[in-house]
Amino acid sequence: MTTAVTEATQAIKFTERINRIEPSATMAVVAEADKLRSQGIDVVDFGAGEPHFATPQHIKDAAIAAIQGNFTKYTAVPGTAELRDAIVHRHAIDFDSDYRREEAIASVGGKHALFNAIQVLVDHGDEVILPVPYWVSFKDIVRYAGGNCVLLETDENKGFAVTAKMVERLIAPRTKLIILNSPSNPSGAVMSFDDMAEVVRLGAQRGIWVMSDECYVYLNYAGKRFSVGSLREYRDRMIVVGSLSKTYAMTGWRLGYALGPAAVISAMQKLQSQSTSNPTSIVQKAAVAALEGPQQCVEDMRQEYIKLRNHVVSGLRSIPGIKCTMPEGAFYAYPNISGFFGRGVKSAAEVAGKLLREAHVATVPGEGFGTREHIRVSYATSIAELDRGLERMRKFFGSL
Repeated sequence: MTTAVTEATQAIKFTERINRIEPSATMAVVAEADKLRSQGIDVVDFGAGEPHFATPQHIKDAAIAAIQGNFTKYTAVPGTAELRDAIVHRHAIDFDSDYRREEAIASVGGKHALFNAIQVLVDHGDEVILPVPYWVSFKDIVRYAGGNCVLLETDENKGFAVTAKMVERLIAPRTKLIILNSPSNPSGAVMSFDDMAEVVRLGAQRGIWVMSDECYVYLNYAGKRFSVGSLREYRDRMIVVGSLSKTYAMTGWRLGYALGPAAVISAMQKLQSQSTSNPTSIVQKAAVAALEGPQQCVEDMRQEYIKLRNHVVSGLRSIPGIKCTMPEGAFYAYPNISGFFGRGVKSAAEVAGKLLREAHVATVPGEGFGTREHIRVSYATSIAELDRGLERMRKFFGSL
């Protein structure tokens, strides 16, 4: 039966666009870890980029009230007026932006908003500047749209920093879009406000779009948080993408958003109308409660992540042969494990695979993020779980 299915699948001719992309590396790790768990194996999961906190109670209560109140019908494709107003209001309070309702769209997660924005902005042959290491989906979403990624290599010894000068050197006649992700997934690097502002200015000056992925904007440990959305004079060439997933521990709820020129938002709405239509109605009510309700939960989680970051980086650095930069945001460490190459492993993918199969610790190999010498370790878990995983890693690497 399995052989027949495989042969039938191989005989199917898929579209060229679907053959351009690969499955998400992070989702592949999640699936493999789940498979081991189903066999009764105890897996320490450092793979998934997901808060270990429960969604705050007032947000859950709003969803329950929405169900009880029968708020279960279709809404407008880009989200209810109430939600879009809440998105722009929260962003204005926190980042001094000045968007209007028609310049906001709610989508089924931040990834969906990114996908829609890239599909409406990037055409065949367009070039997109993308800093390395990059979040796994950026490259494939650009390729699905027919665009070509121009990779901006960063220096690990400088904390994977991205500067405006580095970006400017890669600008060419076919450059259509520059993608910024600060704090970065997977490195945790935070781009300075001055450099981000200069990139936005360059984009506006040269007719190039700048997309700022602000998924981790509230998890900035380097100083005052900021958004390019505050640069009001350049808003005509800028797309801000955000998510409630990490900010409010709402990953499974799937609610993201984009802020940008009304014409771009309208085009994204058109695309969304032919795919998912509106985000789940119940989730929209929960999102309003998150955005309009008390924000202390956001700061409480941020403070806890700082403790977890310090703990995991200290633990990783204590393992002989591992180097690890100090992440300035998000909730990932990105250790360099190349010192073990030639000891029965020759790539990050092999290290991550053996770590999972032999030590039962799930990590994501750096190849999915554009580097070959690293693994991504999510520290969004408890101190006790970090210690369990670090001890397994210490024994594993010690045996190589």
